[in-house]
Amino acid sequence: MRYPEYLLKLISQFRKLPGVGGKTAERFAFHVIGWSQEKLEEFSYMLSEIQEKIYYCDSCGALKDKDVCVLCHPQRNTDILCVVASIKDVFSIEQTRSYQGLYHVLGGVFSPLEGKFLKEERVDKLKKRLTLLNVKEVIIALDATLEGDATALFLKKELSSFSVRLSRLALGLPMGSSLDIIDEGTLCRALSGRAYY
Repeated sequence: MRYPEYLLKLISQFRKLPGVGGKTAERFAFHVIGWSQEKLEEFSYMLSEIQEKIYYCDSCGALKDKDVCVLCHPQRNTDILCVVASIKDVFSIEQTRSYQGLYHVLGGVFSPLEGKFLKEERVDKLKKRLTLLNVKEVIIALDATLEGDATALFLKKELSSFSVRLSRLALGLPMGSSLDIIDEGTLCRALSGRAYY
């Protein structure tokens, strides 16, 4: 039996979300159908207001909901700037509560084979911020993928004229893991990037 047309449209909208396949989209759609009119209107209203309530910070590129970006606050350590690919990465690092420096969101990674290039204005803004803030260290916090590595190399070249220390997130063994369950690639990176005592 075929679903009603409007239900198919709803399922199609949910499938546009990252990581949502057909079955999950169906579950979401059937769940939403069971909501009260009041709950549906509240959800619809929130979606319609997203672009009026959440803004991109002109400096770091992260999200903000007020006039001042809390991630660019003067009380944060301006000596260190952490470069990430996406806004979500900022929140992942913030949840660790171990980093108090500034951020710079690239808005993607460098992958020429897939036709993905970094936004030139984001790289230019990064260079301007390094000069303006007198940053001492840039942490390149990108995924341990081919794209992440290509982006890190690109940034290393682009920032070579600046007198900043470049570092990259440590790669290797997860905490509490056994060597016999670690894949070869991770073990190889752990060996080549080993710490010295």
